[in-house]
Amino acid sequence: MTNVRSLICSFKTQFTVIFFALSNKAIAEWDELNMTQGATAISREVYDLHMLIFWICVAIGVLVFGVMFYSMYAFTKKKNPVAATFHENTKVELAWTIIPFLILIAMAVPASKTLQSIYNDEAGDVNIQVVGYQWKWQYRYLEDDVSFFSNLTTDLDEIYNKVPKGENYLQEVDEMVVIPAGKKVRFLITANDVIHSWWMPAFAIKQDAIPGFINTAWTIVDEPGLYRGKCTELCGKNHGFMPIVVKVVEQDEYDLWINDKKAAAIAMAELTEKDWSAAELVERGESLYVTNCVACHQVNGQGIAGIFPGLAGSDVVLNDKAGQIEILMEGIQGAAMNSFSYLSEVEMAAVITYTRQSWGNAEKGDGEIVVPKDIVEYKQNKI
Repeated sequence: MTNVRSLICSFKTQFTVIFFALSNKAIAEWDELNMTQGATAISREVYDLHMLIFWICVAIGVLVFGVMFYSMYAFTKKKNPVAATFHENTKVELAWTIIPFLILIAMAVPASKTLQSIYNDEAGDVNIQVVGYQWKWQYRYLEDDVSFFSNLTTDLDEIYNKVPKGENYLQEVDEMVVIPAGKKVRFLITANDVIHSWWMPAFAIKQDAIPGFINTAWTIVDEPGLYRGKCTELCGKNHGFMPIVVKVVEQDEYDLWINDKKAAAIAMAELTEKDWSAAELVERGESLYVTNCVACHQVNGQGIAGIFPGLAGSDVVLNDKAGQIEILMEGIQGAAMNSFSYLSEVEMAAVITYTRQSWGNAEKGDGEIVVPKDIVEYKQNKI
């Protein structure tokens, strides 16, 4: 008898362990499949609303399928060889019209409150303009006159499966958006070329970036850390290469970062007066070309036949310095070539010089370089 009891107790213990193990695994898998709670009060409110509606739908599903399966079992031809001859029932029709209407009203009340919170368009403590480009993001801190581009930095060897993919594959950028913890941050979201979509799931933000329109979103993040998102609009062949990384820091660290950005902008402006050599411009321009131009014109400058023209051997690149400056500053209307006027004078001169000195162009063309003063002069003549 003792052995039987011991066996039963052992079985119960093993069953309990297995049950909880399976339960924990199920919960973990559920968390991966379900909407995340996010890192903000509004994201948790959205999650709670989602779960409320979900369980209402589950209850409705159980009720409807329960009635259906019961009817299929209870009213078979075997049990009811003679079919019923009743017609419509006004009370039943009123019930299945009014009850769903009341359920929808009950669902609409909390949903409307959450939507009001989401679309609160009041100015924030920090206001950031977000501009989508093919295929990068530009951020402008409106109060502090700070502006920069955020580009993908995942190694091309990872993308083309030459090396193993890293932990944050296609989620790495050269410039992170930095915001202060505990402060309201408003994003003014638009685009320069085609429709993009700025999605930050941890903040419950997913807002279309549409040329000519400004959509707004806001957040207050209390917990410092790194948060990642991406573009969720099919905006072109490199749509998957537009990650978003937001770094939330304490106010002191944020103020220091802003001051460093301002100092860097001043230093960059001072570089326009420097006497640049071709080698210095080419060295700086190579990284800019890889970041901004390689997707269309390719690493070797050959372009993509029938889609994007090559720069190697191009008549404009070889012999028309003024024309090349104008193309990069103004873009080409009706073509995929956008304006790159957002680059600084130094950056613009460097990337143009790089294309004029690379792939044998220096030997074939006039060999002239473009210096920052040329870009300054172009801008002055356009005024």
